[in-house]
Amino acid sequence: MKTRAEIYGNEAADLLRTVTMYPGLSEQQLLCFHPGKEDTAKALLSHLERQGRIFQTESGGYFPAGQSAKIDRALVRAVWVLLDFIQRADYHAPADFPVKLVFFADGELYEVACVEDGQEALVCHALRGNKGGSRRIILVDTPAQIAKIDCPGISGFCTVEENGQTHYFKKAGGT
Repeated sequence: MKTRAEIYGNEAADLLRTVTMYPGLSEQQLLCFHPGKEDTAKALLSHLERQGRIFQTESGGYFPAGQSAKIDRALVRAVWVLLDFIQRADYHAPADFPVKLVFFADGELYEVACVEDGQEALVCHALRGNKGGSRRIILVDTPAQIAKIDCPGISGFCTVEENGQTHYFKKAGGT
């Protein structure tokens, strides 16, 4: 007969890994990483918190113990995009500017790059040198930014609302 630690050990380790990779995620986001096992994930979050391995801030974000509670809002928004693909994602990880995270889904490499209003030229310049063959999803603050963005490999654009609802767009004319 398996012990509780043997049954839930992998899920707890996976949840702790997610909190460590993406600090500041809400409970709702963390539960989405475990489709069909939301109740288990919720119980494991409480268990990890009681063990002192993670903590939750007043704003609702979860962080690994010993880490400052500084939220990277762009990363939190990019995770909402990842969660739209999570059932098909084989691998995902945070990345360096201007890309916030990368993931493999359906045999393709995707990059989610965040472009804040006013940073379009900077991010386009940074993305021009990267010719890795990935599909890029550009996360913008507003759809009006899309016309200002032109760099290789763009599969589409999106916005993310505070509640996590993601809206996807394509540039008129083919991008």
